[in-house]
Amino acid sequence: MEKHTISTDPITGEITGYTKETTSEELNEIVARAKKAAQSWALHSFEERRDYLLKVRDFIVQNADHIALTVLRDTGKTRFDALSTEVSNAAFAINYYAKNAKRVLRRKRVKGGSILFINKFSYIDRVPYGVIGIISPWNYPFAIPFHEVAMALMAGNAVVLKTASQTLQTGKMIKEAIEAAGLPQDIFTLVNMKGSIAGEAFIDSGIGKLFFTGSVAVGQELMKKAADRLLPISLELGGNDPMIVCNDADIYKAVSGALWAGLSNCGQSCAGVERIYVEQDIYDPFVSLLKEKLASLRQGPDTDFNVDLGSLTTAGQLETVRKHVEDAIEKGAKITLGSKPLSDNPLYFRPVLIENPTDDMLTMKDETFGPVLAIQKVKDTEEAISRANDSQLGLTASIWTQNRMNAHAIAARLEAGAVTINDHLMSHSLAHTPWGGFKSSGLGRTHAAFGLEAMTQPRVVIDDLLPGRRKNMWWYPHDRSVYDGLKGALNLLYAPSLQLKFEGAISLVKTFLRSFRAG
Repeated sequence: MEKHTISTDPITGEITGYTKETTSEELNEIVARAKKAAQSWALHSFEERRDYLLKVRDFIVQNADHIALTVLRDTGKTRFDALSTEVSNAAFAINYYAKNAKRVLRRKRVKGGSILFINKFSYIDRVPYGVIGIISPWNYPFAIPFHEVAMALMAGNAVVLKTASQTLQTGKMIKEAIEAAGLPQDIFTLVNMKGSIAGEAFIDSGIGKLFFTGSVAVGQELMKKAADRLLPISLELGGNDPMIVCNDADIYKAVSGALWAGLSNCGQSCAGVERIYVEQDIYDPFVSLLKEKLASLRQGPDTDFNVDLGSLTTAGQLETVRKHVEDAIEKGAKITLGSKPLSDNPLYFRPVLIENPTDDMLTMKDETFGPVLAIQKVKDTEEAISRANDSQLGLTASIWTQNRMNAHAIAARLEAGAVTINDHLMSHSLAHTPWGGFKSSGLGRTHAAFGLEAMTQPRVVIDDLLPGRRKNMWWYPHDRSVYDGLKGALNLLYAPSLQLKFEGAISLVKTFLRSFRAG
């Protein structure tokens, strides 16, 4: 009997759809068909693939309102969040990869490394893996997978995508957008599997590479399982991202940036601000303005574009956020709440500001993934850098200062995959910049040229351009003259004296000439 997953609006509880569950056996069949389809898809020119992808982009633009509303009903975020961080992000990404994949992935000649091999002409082709498996999260269910999908397709791969069980209707919008472009059969397939079995099922299905976005714990387990197959895997595993505010920062801009980067999507952003370190000279005015602006934010159902913040998406995430806030209170933190939401639904978790948290608090050690900002006074930049780096996670970080030279000096010392200056929570939208983190925040990079290359394997082809040769000079049979010839090559290239260089050249030429004789 077929099983179906029921999709519901997290706020109203209304059923929004039913989706058939995919079994492991069905996944294996899907991947087998995708492998065959990928063989012909890889033969398409970059221009042909580009034209398909631009049709996908056009569908997204033409249906932006409908997609944003679908995302809203899957996640509880506002329509503005859905449009700005999901729909627009996806359209920008598709356009970039469609128009830049050829430049990044085309055949490239390899410059020679030694005059001894001047006769060897080499080039590198980027070879698609065949089938790319993608397991995407629920917090940005449209934008995050679309980056990987677009890169994989432009690189010549087929794609099997599993979206989160909480956001299946958004996953169907991705499928609809791709089907509207008329891609060949089996080049893209959307599957629905429970998270508890999907990772292992994908790893055992025969895919060429897996891209996973999710928690550190799950990423570690997938990496262990992938090791048995030597399956390439790319992991984006979240963050507990710091914001450093220097004494000369524009306080209004920094406060506004902290609120956006910390509370957008109700704080459910792996690259969102969670820890704020403010130098002592401006700490008081910064906190004062932050509280003032925090109290002015409107949170609740998006009925007429009349709110700033939406809701948390899942009951499980609500419990995690509550646990972190309660832990901070128990350990003596000073708590300031944002304005009361326009709804009694507990998923509209009221924004929280935690002042001067201690290092042992959960919100300082782990990813909270909710509308919680922890702010700490530091005496100087040195302390801010030290505290910012004191984390097992290192996805993004930001620096707020009017001294650009100082900002770049600080950036060079931060342990994060992306550092923004006087901004935060926007680098994911820059398709031309790489995405990924240090330490436990992940493995590998996506987006930009790094991401396109990650969808392929390099294959080098080496051709001999010298006519008339019968063998390489180091081939059998060997004797003393061959040894002396090769040693002569070393002296010719690297010996300190002209005498040794000259003698080495004579020995090398004698040995080289044997390459044109048989026997």
